[in-house]
Amino acid sequence: MKNIRLVKDNVFGKIFFTLTILSISTVVFLGIGLYYKSIPLLNNSSLWNLLSSSEWKPFKEAFGFYPFIMGTLWVTAISIVIALPLSLFTAIYLSEYASIRIRKTVLPLIELLSGIPPVLFGVWGVLVIIPIIQDHLAPHFVEFTTGYSVLAGGIVLAIMIFPLIISILIEVFDNVPQELRDASLSVGATKWQTVKKVLLRKSVDGIVAATVLAISRAFGETIAVLMVCGNLAQVPNSIFDSGYPLPALIANNYGEMMSIPMYDSALMFAALLLFVIIFLFNAIARLILFRIEKSNN
Repeated sequence: MKNIRLVKDNVFGKIFFTLTILSISTVVFLGIGLYYKSIPLLNNSSLWNLLSSSEWKPFKEAFGFYPFIMGTLWVTAISIVIALPLSLFTAIYLSEYASIRIRKTVLPLIELLSGIPPVLFGVWGVLVIIPIIQDHLAPHFVEFTTGYSVLAGGIVLAIMIFPLIISILIEVFDNVPQELRDASLSVGATKWQTVKKVLLRKSVDGIVAATVLAISRAFGETIAVLMVCGNLAQVPNSIFDSGYPLPALIANNYGEMMSIPMYDSALMFAALLLFVIIFLFNAIARLILFRIEKSNN
């Protein structure tokens, strides 16, 4: 019987190891596949020219990704600037100030946001955010705007990444030893002083990791941003200008442009850029979280 159990353990161990390798291989094969499909474009133009040129004329085989990269950066930066402070204060309140009843009521509502389909956020942005920008906010700063802008994309994206940042921050704050809070309070520090001097200082790495993960999520968001950004291949000069993020470029053009080999390769290169950026940001965030877990142990 003992030998049978050992054989079973050995068999299941090898099965799980094989499944793990297959999971990792999926990521590797995806990256290789995107690179392979991008080779025609890379052979036709230098990497520097692709990343730095603003000329986008597909039928003349001129593919400059600079406007799309900048559009992605503008939308992502705006979303982080809006989402991070609000998420941080919300997480502090729920972790340190809110009663258990309030926490149990609010957290499910926040998590509900992550389950809403992105297209609904896009519709909400079109119906609510764009009219506010066009009629009430932008006239104080620019002469004309349609409202379809990187600001609209940033606001919609900020709402979408709230749950991710808040959930990570609450987990990070909960991992700060209660003894440190009690020690701070026992020497006369107020609740807010304890939050500033103890909680936030001990959670810096976790806050950075949450921000990095949120950035990687924001980089890859497609439908909602596509609906509110305006989708003009230009470098935005202000938050009220239209933009064209990389995910929107792929979603808008891939199906109908597969018959044009070089255009197809350009879109695959755009996907490869997103893949590499998101992979790097996720790797950085995981390293930071691993460092936190190691220091706590």
